[in-house]
Amino acid sequence: MTPARRMWTLFEPLHAVTYFAPEGRAAFEGAGLRGFWRGYFASRSAPLGRAPAAVTTALYANFAPRMVERAIPSVWDLATPEQALAARLEGSVAALSRLLGGQHDGQQGQYDEKRVGEAATLLRSVAVEAPTSGRALGAANAALPWPDEPLAVLWQGATVLRELRGDGHVLAQLAVGLDGLSTMVLRSAHDLEREALQPNRGWTDEEWAACADALADRGLLDAEGRITPAGVDLLGRAEELTDELAQEPWTRAGAGAAERFAELAAPLAAAARTALPPVNPIGLPGH
Repeated sequence: MTPARRMWTLFEPLHAVTYFAPEGRAAFEGAGLRGFWRGYFASRSAPLGRAPAAVTTALYANFAPRMVERAIPSVWDLATPEQALAARLEGSVAALSRLLGGQHDGQQGQYDEKRVGEAATLLRSVAVEAPTSGRALGAANAALPWPDEPLAVLWQGATVLRELRGDGHVLAQLAVGLDGLSTMVLRSAHDLEREALQPNRGWTDEEWAACADALADRGLLDAEGRITPAGVDLLGRAEELTDELAQEPWTRAGAGAAERFAELAAPLAAAARTALPPVNPIGLPGH
C-alpha cells in the first residue's frame, strides 16, 4: 500500500459517516432532504452551489446521468446549498462524537480531545496547502470557511482531501483511456463486487453489458468477462496515477506529517468504519 493510499484509508472513513451514520441521515432529513440519495447528492454538490446536473455528473464521473438528474437540481427546491452544507457538518460531527467516544454500558463516552485536536490541526494544515488545479470538487470544498470545533475541522479536512483524491482519480482514469463506467466494469471483474457498484451508480444491465463488450474488444476482458492481464495493468496504472496526485499534499506537508497523522488517526478511523457497510461502493478494503 502506497503512503497516499494508506492516508486515504484513514481519512475516508472519517468523511463517509456523513452518508452512512444515522446522525447524518437525521440531519439531512431535518433539512428536508429525505431519502439516502437526496442527502448524498445535495451534500456532495452543495459546495458547487446550484450547479446543473451536467456538472455534477461530469465531476462524479461514475454515476449514470439519469441518477444524478433525479436529484439535481430538484433537491434545491427542498433545501438550499447552504442548508445542505450545514446539515452535513452537523450530522457528521454528531456521528463522529458518538463513534469516537464509544459506548460504555449504554452511555456515551468522551472522545480523546487531545488526539482529535492534534489530528484535526494536522489534517487542516495538509488540506489548506493541497494543490487544487484541475480538481473542481476538491477546490470547491477547500474554499469553504473552516469551522472552529475540532471534530468539525477533522471532518472538513478529511472531506477536502477525499474530494481532491476523487478528482485526481477521475483524471487518472481519463489519462489511461477509461471513464467511470468502464472502470467499474473492470473492477467488478477484478476485485470489487458488481452488486455493490452497478445499482449504487444507476447503470442498466444493457449499459453494463455494452461497456463490457467494448472492453473485450480492447482486450481488457476475455470472452467470459474475466479481466485480462492488460486490464489489470491498465487499472494498476490508473491507481498509480491516482496515488501520485494524492501524494502531493503530504509531500508539501513535509517529512513526518503522514506518519504522525497515521499514528493519531488509526483508532479514529477504525471507530468511524464501524458505521460503514462492510461491502460498499467506496472501495475501502474490508474492516
